[in-house]
Amino acid sequence: MTNAPTPLADLPTVTDDTPVRVRFCPSPTGTPHVGLIRTALFNWAYAKHTKGTMVFRIEDTDTARDSEESYLQLLDALKWLGITWDEGVEVGGPHEPYRQSQRGEIYQDVIAKLRDAGYVYESYSTPEEIEARHRAAGRDIKLGYDNYDRDLTPEQIEAFRAEGRSPVLRVRMPDEDITFTDLVRGEITFKAGTVPDFVVVRANGAPLYTLVNPVDDALMGITHILRGEDLLSSTPRQIALYRALIDVGVAKYMPLFGHLPYVMGAGNKKLSKRDPESSLFLHRERGFIPEGLLNYLSLLGWSLSADEDIFTVDQLVENFDIHNVLANPARFDLKKAEAINGTHVRMLEAEDFRNRLVPYLQQAGLVGETLTPREEEILTEAAPLVQERITLLGEAPDMLGFLFKADDAVDVADDARKGLPANLAEVLDAALAALESVSDWTAENIQAALRQALVEDMGIKPRLAFGPVRTAVSGRRISPPLFESMVILGRESSLARIRAFRAAA
Repeated sequence: MTNAPTPLADLPTVTDDTPVRVRFCPSPTGTPHVGLIRTALFNWAYAKHTKGTMVFRIEDTDTARDSEESYLQLLDALKWLGITWDEGVEVGGPHEPYRQSQRGEIYQDVIAKLRDAGYVYESYSTPEEIEARHRAAGRDIKLGYDNYDRDLTPEQIEAFRAEGRSPVLRVRMPDEDITFTDLVRGEITFKAGTVPDFVVVRANGAPLYTLVNPVDDALMGITHILRGEDLLSSTPRQIALYRALIDVGVAKYMPLFGHLPYVMGAGNKKLSKRDPESSLFLHRERGFIPEGLLNYLSLLGWSLSADEDIFTVDQLVENFDIHNVLANPARFDLKKAEAINGTHVRMLEAEDFRNRLVPYLQQAGLVGETLTPREEEILTEAAPLVQERITLLGEAPDMLGFLFKADDAVDVADDARKGLPANLAEVLDAALAALESVSDWTAENIQAALRQALVEDMGIKPRLAFGPVRTAVSGRRISPPLFESMVILGRESSLARIRAFRAAA
């Protein structure tokens, strides 16, 4: 050690007038999950709220697990949700490159500075030797590294090298308590000696995440490290390394840390990547819209007020403060998420809602890549009929599908058949006779004719009277408003469907 390290309490830190710089730095492994995206959202919202800067970089040094496909999915996820970034991959910035795999020379330069100043040291102990020392001393063999190599003599080092051993490099942890104020959890202390010296460079010279992550944060001037609670235990190591980086001139200040609460799934278990609720793209496929999902993800640890669950992205940005995030685990409640999404669906402008349905209708094979004029007309007239009735856009194909099908291609669902009356043929005959006399084909006239024939003349209860006609026209037990749907289909198509269903009854 060339100089005594600066006491932790004396290190420069972020002040109230330091411009906020946050980062989102995922590893491109697997598909994006809601816990990861919630972290991105909170970083983004805090940057926007404080008029600060959001940096998006990629931690892609694990070549065995990282994939370009996953990287592209991360970009897709953030762009779909409208989470933007000011610096980083795809947009550039003053600290390029923003992928760890392209920053090797930068890390080697920092490693050299840390070695020269004595903040890292060569460690030759094998896992077997560490375990043997613990066993000989009567200690738990799972304690991990025992700091044995801290003070090797030149002779010992020479002997290890003569054996052909290659050392890892470890950071020397402070021999004092490490205390910091977590932005979410308040003051946290890790007692001296509870965190062993840790590896930052492999024996082959390759730096580990434990080094490159704080180095990138330091070089990019990150002020607030907002990340998942699962990383809390690594914070004392980051603080120790940050002290070294400040002392060698790589970092200017110690950042502030905030650890976001776990996102829990069913049975109060931490939501895992394997849980269907955790898959962001599965929610998109089912028909969540960005506004609804962002609103719900915001509630996983934060709230606008005690009695206000529904809010816009603008309201989130205006009010979000990391100091108001709760430390308690948050549970992903799919039913609540869907209900909130449904509210946002109903808040959409009519034309916007209509246009968002198109990809789901295309996916279901109901319309082609380009809508025909007739399909455009049907969709424009039908969309308002379901906007108040669905919570997920993915429900639209089942509800609207009959409007886009040929009259002889309507399939009747099993649950629709089960509720049909015993005198089905008689009901359909009466309905046909009444409708055939309707020349001015409006919802009001259709309703009046069917009500007279089925409710007044046949005495069928109103809630049961129109079921057979609904099934004949749509093939479903539940559909958009029946009379309006029949107007969209037109007189001839509606009558043809009822006649076909009557013939098969």
